[in-house]
Amino acid sequence: MNYLALGDSYTIGEAVHTEKNWPNVLVKQLQQDGFAMQKPKIIAVTGWRTDELIDSIKTQEKELAKKYDLVSLLIGVNNQYQKKDISQYQKEFEELLKIGLAKSKYGAESMFVVSIPDYGVSDFAKNKNLENVAEEVAQYNQIAAEIAQKYQVSFYNITPVSKTTEGDTSMFAEDELHPSAKQYQLWLDVFYDEVKARMERLYSAE
Repeated sequence: MNYLALGDSYTIGEAVHTEKNWPNVLVKQLQQDGFAMQKPKIIAVTGWRTDELIDSIKTQEKELAKKYDLVSLLIGVNNQYQKKDISQYQKEFEELLKIGLAKSKYGAESMFVVSIPDYGVSDFAKNKNLENVAEEVAQYNQIAAEIAQKYQVSFYNITPVSKTTEGDTSMFAEDELHPSAKQYQLWLDVFYDEVKARMERLYSAE
């Protein structure tokens, strides 16, 4: 079984060991629960906006021609951080969701979206005196949630968990911005049981 994870630094796991980013840990847990999962195919680079993710997917079209048993999407923080027009995110996120659905073996049933964390609680954001992060991230997440609902794709909201990490250095990588492996595990705890149950339902029917 194969898994395609689309995103940015929060998917690739900037500043943590590759095996500790949440897509790899998700696969490991699924393997431990009896699923014959391959290593995830991750298309994600730190700093990517929605348009950059779209461009990268297009350059890998031949390689991505096959269908995937599981597809995830987490993108948008760099649109917000770079102060891009939010309407651009709305348009391009929907395009990315449709790309994910086209590459998903069971369409919406085997795809999910993960929310953008509130990085405003990080020491990085505080040291740079970044303002309105929580409010703006909430706007982006609202758009993502609405588009996911439109296409009947599960939307997993890890943002409340990310807010609880404020002041806990163990929850952040050395750059004081990106999540540590410990925080990624908290994210995964939010939605693992539902992903596992869905895959059991889908693949026991084959």
